[in-house]
Amino acid sequence: MRVRFGSLVGRVIAALILAVVLIAGSTALAIWWSARQDARPHSDAIVVLGSAQYNGVPSPIFAARLEHARALYGEGIAPVIVTVGGKQAGDQFTEAQAGRDYLAREGVGTTSLLAVPQGADTLQSMRDVAAVFQEHGWRTAVLVTDPWHSMRAQKMADDSGLVAASSPTRQGPAVQTRNTQFRYILRETAAYLVYRLTGRSVAGAPGIN
Repeated sequence: MRVRFGSLVGRVIAALILAVVLIAGSTALAIWWSARQDARPHSDAIVVLGSAQYNGVPSPIFAARLEHARALYGEGIAPVIVTVGGKQAGDQFTEAQAGRDYLAREGVGTTSLLAVPQGADTLQSMRDVAAVFQEHGWRTAVLVTDPWHSMRAQKMADDSGLVAASSPTRQGPAVQTRNTQFRYILRETAAYLVYRLTGRSVAGAPGIN
């Protein structure tokens, strides 16, 4: 009886481990697949997810997102670019302000720029953006972030009430090497699964929350 019980417990543990591996593997594959997609329907606004900024100057990761958003704006995908993101303790600028000012310097008219300077992570940013969209009577958005962040950002946007598509940037540090890409996919897999299980946002890849 003890042998049979021990064998049963072993099988249950093995089945649980296999289930975890399969779920994690399928999620990683979905993130990889989503990263390769590029949807850019005509929308109410282009939303740029914030990342690190240094005294008002966007980090290379953030600048790559902003440049991609500027290109989409130039294509007429949307009449407005929304930059989003708060600031860390001690910062003088929010990510949203830094992004808006960068785009203004690059020639995007200030009437086509809207900063949403709140949100310490992706989920809160999406909720803040959704509130601003509601105020303006907007509903549809094209999200700009790094490829590996796209699936989680779009899920959070959808859950916040936006009708969101994703057009990830193909430039910047997040896509430079295979090792970097692999590391980001691993972290995003964990972050996405935690969100689906708990409804909370956690740190993903560097510069992505």
